[in-house]
Amino acid sequence: MAEIVGGGRPVNDAERRVIAHLRDSAPSDWLLLHNVEVPRGDDVFEVDLIVLTGHSIVIVDVKGTRGRIEVSGTRWFPPRREAFGSPVAKLRGTARALKGLLVDKHRALERVYVDSLVVLTSPDAQLIDPGGRDEGNVTDLFGLIPTLKDGTRVRRGCTPDAKPYLTAILDALNASVRRSTAPPRFGNWEVEEQLGGDAKVTEYRAFNATLPGSETVLLRVYQADPMADQDSRIAERQRIANAYATLARIPPHPNIVRSRDFFAIDDESRFVLVLDDVHGQALHLRLGQSAGLGVLKDLLAGLAHAHANGIVHRQLSPASVLVTDDGHAMLTGFDYAKPGPRNYTVAHELSNVLDAQYVAPECQDRPDLMTAASDVYAAGVIAHQFLEEAPEIVQRMLDRNPARRPTAAEALAALEGGEVPQKSRLSRLFRRLGS
Repeated sequence: MAEIVGGGRPVNDAERRVIAHLRDSAPSDWLLLHNVEVPRGDDVFEVDLIVLTGHSIVIVDVKGTRGRIEVSGTRWFPPRREAFGSPVAKLRGTARALKGLLVDKHRALERVYVDSLVVLTSPDAQLIDPGGRDEGNVTDLFGLIPTLKDGTRVRRGCTPDAKPYLTAILDALNASVRRSTAPPRFGNWEVEEQLGGDAKVTEYRAFNATLPGSETVLLRVYQADPMADQDSRIAERQRIANAYATLARIPPHPNIVRSRDFFAIDDESRFVLVLDDVHGQALHLRLGQSAGLGVLKDLLAGLAHAHANGIVHRQLSPASVLVTDDGHAMLTGFDYAKPGPRNYTVAHELSNVLDAQYVAPECQDRPDLMTAASDVYAAGVIAHQFLEEAPEIVQRMLDRNPARRPTAAEALAALEGGEVPQKSRLSRLFRRLGS
């Protein structure tokens, strides 16, 4: 039976289950801290568990995610909901931050290894990691204690016996970490579960604390720098607010995710975007499978509605399309969209986030030139990937000349059996100039 030496209140049942499992089944000389915060400069890292074993310090993140979880790059794609940033990547950063705090307090702790481990508590959770970059730091509840006992995880150059450093470790932790007294809360929204994130944004599932039992929402909490100069802060605020500003211009539509609110926390060190909690599966997870013509129709319906309201998506890919449990598709991922004319731009960041295979030929070197026609091209690429037999209109969506591509509305009409007239020479010239 391990000893709990401190901590705050667990956020959810998954965390309670892991804490109880370690308390009741781990070796008696192990020490546990749970639900604490690790400060590092202006940042605060929330930590579910810190386990002191005989050979290392292990930071543990608990995830109750269900079903088959596919790893692609730095994102996890779970079933029936939107993709999120790899918790392994974020946890490794937290481990480095904690190691720095410990060494600052006691230089001798440089020899103690700080490990990181993500625990999937759902019995049906299955991580599919073709690249193998995350799986070595992920286990299930059954494998948690054996993994924590594994001394071969200690990196070369670190001591295999951390027991002589126990007093220094506890002293450094006592001086470095602080108890988390309650689940995170943003405005009226209380966190039910942390879904993932990276250095810039963290995603949570939350409920309205004033209405217990109410439906959940998705929170995207963006980090900002409140100490930057005024011009930099304005630019950062505009970039972060882009998704909300974009969605606010689009009247409600069944094929576009709905935003509910956007607000700043305290000194604008964080901004919160509140979205509908769409229980769906990213289309990305259906690679190699037929998604059905209905999904393409829904995608085009949402895209046509966005275009009709002056919005260019600019980052359309299977990762930004959710397929709900009843088979309908919804557009998400409007962080870098263009909501019509404005006095600022986020286009300079597009080259860092775009998936090149969905970028139209005319925009490969100039993503700032993206238009509604380039969105249609991306939709055409998606259609080719997911339809067993692509209709003729899809070939026109992939025309290398943007002026000859149909609009999203025209492509949708063709799929629904309507006539899509070939454009006259004058109309093609007008679209070419417009593009």
